[in-house]
Amino acid sequence: MSYDLMVFLPESAPADRNEFLDWYDNQTEWDEGHSYDDPSVTAASLRNLFKELVTIFPALNGPYAIAELPEDESSLADYCIGKQVIYIGFSWDKVDQAYSELHRLAAKHKVGFFDVSSDSGAVWLPSADGRLELAHEHQK
Repeated sequence: MSYDLMVFLPESAPADRNEFLDWYDNQTEWDEGHSYDDPSVTAASLRNLFKELVTIFPALNGPYAIAELPEDESSLADYCIGKQVIYIGFSWDKVDQAYSELHRLAAKHKVGFFDVSSDSGAVWLPSADGRLELAHEHQK
């Protein structure tokens, strides 16, 4: 089992929590008819984010997979790349670093951020001032 995070095109995702979760379920059906390990299928903002993140968390598969395993194998990540989303599975050993790096890169590249594996399921959207703002989360 992995710690999962997702980044997405904010203009593609519904603002309403329930509609967002339905949209998320649809995105993760993985039925777009292309390979899900190649960043060339996604939008430029997500592709640029991926190219930075993969230098920190090398890809397990696809054209960016590394030939030789790193010394710290827990730094490997499993990327599923759609037209509007990138879904990433990280090792639980890397939760804090993965969350921090992806949150930072989402703000930098002005994309949405979904903390899939957390209890709150927080969704963050880019703001006009270049930060991410909490859009919604699970209400207890």
